[in-house]
Amino acid sequence: MLDLLVNSFMKYIVILLLSFPLVLKAQDCKLNKETDPYTKEIKISSGFIQLQNGSVTIDADATQVDIFFSLTGTDKCFDNNSTAAIFFEGNKLKMTTRNAGSMNCEGFFHFNFRNTPSTNSLLQKIATQKISSILFTGNSKQETRLNFSTEQQPVVVSFTSCVVEEAKKLIK
Repeated sequence: MLDLLVNSFMKYIVILLLSFPLVLKAQDCKLNKETDPYTKEIKISSGFIQLQNGSVTIDADATQVDIFFSLTGTDKCFDNNSTAAIFFEGNKLKMTTRNAGSMNCEGFFHFNFRNTPSTNSLLQKIATQKISSILFTGNSKQETRLNFSTEQQPVVVSFTSCVVEEAKKLIK
């Protein structure tokens, strides 16, 4: 009798564990969605996520996914030769990308990726692994480090993942 009870209990545990990924996949992203009144193009956005020395927003439309950083402080000048070294949690390797935005001294830095059915490897890594910090190098070789707290890391991963998945639905 006890063997039958344990066996039945184990079946319920297995069913519960197998259904857990479905619950995670169904979580609500709460993204901002707007439609351009003239072109009828849909744009989705995470909204601004506050960080220690700035903020980030992840936006997407049918053609691109844009991760836009706004860094606080003075003399944050970036152009298309400026770089960002991305350091991921628990990994000594870094990934580097260039600024995809226009030249500015307001601390604006863009990571742009084409919105395609298969996700770019760097974008996929940002959407699945926690970022510990990003080192931005500006025009005058001045470096600015943006650190992500343990509370901010899963938020950025979650929003990036949600935007990437929703962006694929916008491809025509």
